[in-house]
Amino acid sequence: MNFTQNQQLSWTQIFRLGMVQLGIGGMVVITTSTLNRVMVVELLLPAAVPGLLVTLHYFVQMLRPRMGYGVDKGGKATSWICGGLIVLALGSIISCFAIVPMYEDKLTGLLIATFGFLLIGIGVSAAGTSLLTFLAKNVSEEKRAASAGVLWLMMIAGFAITAMITGSLLDPFTPTRLFIVCCSITLILLCVALIAIWGIETKIIQERQNIVHQKESPSKGFFNTISAIWEERETRMFTIFVFASMFAFSMQDLILEPFAGSVFYLTPGETTKLSGMQHAGVFLGMIFVSIICSGRFSARKIGSLNLWITSGCALSCLALVTLYFLASGNTAISLQKTVIFLGVSNGIFSIAAIGLMMQLAKEGGKRKEGIRMGLWGASQAIAFALGALMGTVFSDLFSYLFQSAREGYGTVFLLEAAIFGLAVIISLKLKSANHKGEDEKKENCPKLSRDNFVCEIRS
Repeated sequence: MNFTQNQQLSWTQIFRLGMVQLGIGGMVVITTSTLNRVMVVELLLPAAVPGLLVTLHYFVQMLRPRMGYGVDKGGKATSWICGGLIVLALGSIISCFAIVPMYEDKLTGLLIATFGFLLIGIGVSAAGTSLLTFLAKNVSEEKRAASAGVLWLMMIAGFAITAMITGSLLDPFTPTRLFIVCCSITLILLCVALIAIWGIETKIIQERQNIVHQKESPSKGFFNTISAIWEERETRMFTIFVFASMFAFSMQDLILEPFAGSVFYLTPGETTKLSGMQHAGVFLGMIFVSIICSGRFSARKIGSLNLWITSGCALSCLALVTLYFLASGNTAISLQKTVIFLGVSNGIFSIAAIGLMMQLAKEGGKRKEGIRMGLWGASQAIAFALGALMGTVFSDLFSYLFQSAREGYGTVFLLEAAIFGLAVIISLKLKSANHKGEDEKKENCPKLSRDNFVCEIRS
């Protein structure tokens, strides 16, 4: 008998959590996409300015472990999610408002935008980390990959829907119109997310109390807890894997379209379509892993998250090597097909990594899921910030050294492939560590059904 079955999230509740992720994604894309274009095109600011603001919002997410610790200590995630959503919405509104004075006084506008992006980073850290922690604690094993897929697909949907609606309402463009449109959409997204999360955790807690009254262990303090967690080999290895794989993943973000334009002479419209093809590939890869690692497949070897993490990184490495040969002019393979293949490969490893992240967080011990998710979330955020930045820096550097844009972009793709290869090696070692942990868990839990129940509660 499964004593914890009633504690697990239903598909309806998982979809509601996905609506929260949709709200987070929508509020973020307003600032990272729409404001980015306005600063560069309308205000004629250097592209580095919005780039630094986006990098700032990523680096603030180093607070994620502390946010996760707060969820663990308090035992409830809803207040952190709601608080984070409100701070995120406030940051989005302030950042949009900054455009208005920026037309008259750029320095004042940039100072306001900086404060807004700081709030965005804090809000994303609190809401995003708490949401994933709540999911990791309360989702059943067979739903783990699919639930991660739901959240990330809903986030992508939030990106797309918000961008399309915002774009359709901005013309004819004025700074005041931008502020009104962005504020209105932000407030709508905030209300949708708050309504979606309302009451889910209360019901879960009530069902858990009906099954067993658990005595919570006392907190050791944030720094003691995170130091103890960092001493664990598997946690440390997975943190390094997340950083390496996400660093390589994000390096192509800002150079893929310039590469296609400079080397293949594609028009802006064609490079935008190319980027869309890549995102469509990511979407397909995520759906594939969500299906193959869920339900009846989850108990089989083909449904192993470790298998698809390793496979996704290896396929990403292959796709980037192919892009290197395309840049060098040494292959006739279609650029479009290669980019779609890269997107599918990225989608495979990323959604499998998120599923394994939730698994390792839950297996790591009671009241430590939040700080683990925060640690890995911070690693991912820093990797995104540095990866996107270093991708542009390396492309400029190598193009200057080789006196060729082809060689410059090709070398960056080769470097990305090497990092993905490193991620493959780390994932294989992580797989061995995971199997060792499962063996120890079996030794510590006797075959008696009563002891199995005790072991399940303790984990």
